[in-house]
Amino acid sequence: MQPSAVPELAHTHARPIHWVATATALAGVVALSSVLGPGAATAAPPPGPQTRSAPAQAAPPDPAAVEFPLDCGPVRSVVRKKASGDLDGDGHPETVAVVRCDAPMGTPPDGVYVVTRAAGAGPRVVATLVDPEDRTNVDDFAVRDGEVRAALLGYSSADVPSCCPDVRESVKWRWQDGAFVRSAPSGAKSV
Repeated sequence: MQPSAVPELAHTHARPIHWVATATALAGVVALSSVLGPGAATAAPPPGPQTRSAPAQAAPPDPAAVEFPLDCGPVRSVVRKKASGDLDGDGHPETVAVVRCDAPMGTPPDGVYVVTRAAGAGPRVVATLVDPEDRTNVDDFAVRDGEVRAALLGYSSADVPSCCPDVRESVKWRWQDGAFVRSAPSGAKSV
């Protein structure tokens, strides 16, 4: 028995008109879905008790707006590091700045200064924690938990060259009885 001949079906051969019709139908579905699709999502808080935000904290004073008690001769002073926090517990932040002369060569000593801003006035230096005349440099530096913490690099004698500090001391300052009191939790250590 011979297989029966199956008549050729028209839909088994795609012609260009079929592709045009399919593309038009698909474009219509996409366009219609964008028009009839869901609206924009909104995330409104449920009604209930309203919370109030905390009052805005004053911005810490900017040490760039201060003239530091540092004699740099023909070069300018530069703020190497800064950190802010409320050191005296008055609810307003102070800024502690590590400052040195911007010397073209060598490693000039650092000064550490506390900068504050009185109501209606500009920033000003209110304390010197490290005097540049002490010939020290500040390594690690932070303001945390109302304390200023730093690692000071210094020299065991005047014979030690400025390039090579040989003493490292971890120190901290805390505001007590109207002044910054320095303590050395770990003592001086040789480098």
